[in-house]
Amino acid sequence: MGKQVWKPGNMLYPLPAVLVSTADKKGEDNLLTVAWTGTVCTNPAMLYISVRPERYSYHMLKESREFVVNLTTERLSRAADWCGVRSGADVDKWKEMKLTRGKAKTLAYAPILVESPVNIECKVREILELGSHHMFLAEVSAVQVEEEYLAESGKFELNQSGLITYSHGEYFCMGKPLGRFGWSVKKR
Repeated sequence: MGKQVWKPGNMLYPLPAVLVSTADKKGEDNLLTVAWTGTVCTNPAMLYISVRPERYSYHMLKESREFVVNLTTERLSRAADWCGVRSGADVDKWKEMKLTRGKAKTLAYAPILVESPVNIECKVREILELGSHHMFLAEVSAVQVEEEYLAESGKFELNQSGLITYSHGEYFCMGKPLGRFGWSVKKR
């Protein structure tokens, strides 16, 4: 069999599926489904999202320079999919999906998605125009976490929340654990 060369632009890597909330300075807001996202730095805590300039939310992100990454669970999978195929220019996604806007702790414009177990508030530091997508490199300014996922010890039990991921056009609920960090080299 062997491996074959495949055009990189066709790649759909397994990524988290998140609902990003943003707003412009006039108070108009939107939810968009984003798969191009990830952590880029620990200290300071930073992440990125990549968005096509022609998307409805793009002007909001660019104007307010803030957004919230709302982690998506199995319970929110329909909303994540629906918001990914509908434009905020045509419909109020919050209303149609019966989702609740909440107040961010550190942002002036972007709301949090109350139904999400984790809301990561972000302030854009830089916008990189990369090609089909522009990358919004942002510093994390606050994280709101649903109390039910915090153990008495203070450990964050995010794996219990039913997070979903997106791979090759399909959504998956995160599954069985394979091992903890360093398990492959642990002395027995």
